[in-house]
Amino acid sequence: MKNLQPPSTVEQKQSETELQANLEQDQDIDVSTTEAKQPNFEKNNQQSWLGLLLFISVAMNGVALWQMFSSNQPISPPSAVAAKAPPPRPVEVTTLSRGNSTRRVQLLGQVESRQQSTIRAQTGGAVQQILVQPGDRVTPGMTIAILDDADQKLALFQAQAQLAQQRNNLARLEVGTRPEIIAQRQAALRSAQAMEREALDNVQRQTQLVQEGAIAKRLLVEAQAAVGNTRGERLEAQARLAEAKAGPTREEIAAQRSSVAAAVAAVNQAKLQLERTRIKAGSGGVVLQRQVSSGDYVERGGEIITLVAGNRLDIFLELPEQLSGRVATGTRVELTARALPQWRGNATITGVVPSADAASRRQRVRVKLDKPPQGLLPGMAITGNLQLSNNNQGFVVSRDALTRRADKWLVFTVENGKAKALEVDMVADMGQQVGISGAGLQNGQNLVVRGGDGLRDGAKVRVVDS
Repeated sequence: MKNLQPPSTVEQKQSETELQANLEQDQDIDVSTTEAKQPNFEKNNQQSWLGLLLFISVAMNGVALWQMFSSNQPISPPSAVAAKAPPPRPVEVTTLSRGNSTRRVQLLGQVESRQQSTIRAQTGGAVQQILVQPGDRVTPGMTIAILDDADQKLALFQAQAQLAQQRNNLARLEVGTRPEIIAQRQAALRSAQAMEREALDNVQRQTQLVQEGAIAKRLLVEAQAAVGNTRGERLEAQARLAEAKAGPTREEIAAQRSSVAAAVAAVNQAKLQLERTRIKAGSGGVVLQRQVSSGDYVERGGEIITLVAGNRLDIFLELPEQLSGRVATGTRVELTARALPQWRGNATITGVVPSADAASRRQRVRVKLDKPPQGLLPGMAITGNLQLSNNNQGFVVSRDALTRRADKWLVFTVENGKAKALEVDMVADMGQQVGISGAGLQNGQNLVVRGGDGLRDGAKVRVVDS
């Protein structure tokens, strides 16, 4: 930049005097000419040009004065600025120590109800009433729905009538044959005997007449056949009379008793079907979903409602494939949920599923929650945090000692008042502390934990605190 030399005082005064004289001369000429020849509006135009010239004069004088004062200030040479060296940077250090590092693993999972059941209809019928809604709490034995019971009542009446008939048959067998039945069968036997004797007499007469040649032999044959028929009727009447006198056998009575028992079971089944038209809950819980409404027809086995046990939940977490076999029952886990940002739950793994999912290749572990927090519901997403120890021995240091540069982790040591950068590997992230390893690390070595931002290898440092 060129140095601007201010004009001398004599030259400046001469220029100002000449400018003022020219202005006065112009003003005298303009005034005389204007008064003689120009109208009044041209006087105002001349006055504006005069003000502009005065303003330009003042501006030129101000620039000249500024150049005079700025030229008197000294300018520092570049060599003087370069000669000043930066002071040592103050840093804080910590002592490096060996230790077993742990790794923090985050697992994703889902909340599931430990007990979930679907109540189904055990008989068919039209739904008359639904007594519960989603969200209602149900106790064991509570009636939740009522079905139309007309068909079940008819079936019960029919079964009761059949039972009465079977019981009457059994009573007759157990009492035995009545006397009037025996007398009736005796009379039938006597009638059969009389018919047999008449047939025999007819055969004798026909035989004599055939021998005398009075009738044809064919008539004798017919008379002999009639004797055989009457003899069969007599034998049948004798058997019926003997059966009536002997009474029913033990086998017949036992068979009839079995028929009565079957009729009793049919009555009980009909009563049970009638009772099942009032559908009741077999276990307690909270209604999750209702599958039917009033007026719907349900078959036997049709779904009515779904219950979940809201006070007992299970957490299923998924393990990455590389951690399979490393997590066992009893491992502590910290639980968090997006739906409950203020909740932190500490629990233990209660079970490990001994297989992996075919699609995700992940193994599932179960965490039991007997007292879940208010608002944690089945189906919600949940996160589990595990602390897994590393088998290798390394160094543990505060996270503040690490610096990330160009995809590398660096730590700075202090040697002879200068910083020395060492490249390390992070083997475990433990939150406030990390596990590191590297070729130049030594037990008891001082590492910079404060003031390392922007620090370069070989920079001068001053330890202010440890």
